[in-house]
This record gives sequence, structure tokens and C-alpha cells, in this order.
Amino acid sequence: MEQRINFFQKGRNAMQSLSAIAAHLGKSDIQKNILHLIYYRVSQINGCAYCLDMHSKDLLATGETAQRLLVLDAWREAPFYSDKERAALAWAEALTQLKGGLVAEEIYTDVKNHFSEEEIIDLTLAITTINTYNRFNIAFGAAVGTYKVGQFALN
Repeated sequence: MEQRINFFQKGRNAMQSLSAIAAHLGKSDIQKNILHLIYYRVSQINGCAYCLDMHSKDLLATGETAQRLLVLDAWREAPFYSDKERAALAWAEALTQLKGGLVAEEIYTDVKNHFSEEEIIDLTLAITTINTYNRFNIAFGAAVGTYKVGQFALN
């Protein structure tokens, strides 16, 4: 797909606001591998090839296994995700696939058992932000495959 608009260049002001969010999340107490797993899973749901390429490269560079990435779409059935990762993934899916109304109580209770209130706020911010990036990439196109590890580091 050819890039329709270089939104990082033409929408510099808008993208700077997203960069400020990314900088905040880079300082969050949430483990970076959990953030990248969330970014990868949400990008799977939304079908964002650029973000899948980006986050798979970043995850693999930090020691994530190919097996966990390849099976992430079926994380509920796979035995190699921690309870904390499962809570974050369920929260990410619930916020990405909105069904109207509040997130199910059992999903909220599970995320609350593994994350502090501040971390849940940051996790929610991370999920809504990757959804935004996915939509920009899908709307305007992105040069899939060009991402270099750490190019947009979480700090």
C-alpha cells in the first residue's frame, strides 16, 4: 500500500501530542514487555500491519520468543502467558472491541488484582493510544517493513 499522507510530517502537531503520551508511558511502572504485548495484540485485532511489524521486532529484540508471538491470538488457551499478562490482554481486548456499556466486571476485577489504579490508568491510556496509531496507519498507509528496532523507543 502506498502511503496516502505522511502523517508524522504533515500532522506534526497532532503526532507530538501522541509522542507526549508515549513518553509518559515510557516512564510508567508497567513492564515494557507487557506494553509491547498489548500493542501487538491490539494491532492484531485491528489488522495494522505497520504496528505488527514494529512491535514484533521490538519484542523479539528484547528477548520475547517467537512462539509467544505466533500464539498470541489464542493467548487464553496457551500455557505460556502469566496471569498478569492475561489480565492485561483481556483488558486490551475489552477496550478495543467495545460492546457498549462497562467492561465486564470479571475482566475489571482481574486487571485490578494485578495492577495498581495508576497502572490501570496507564494501561488504558496505552490501549487507547495504540488504537489511535492503528487507525492513523490504516487510514493513511504506512511503509510496512521499514521499521527499525527502537526507532520509536518507549524510553
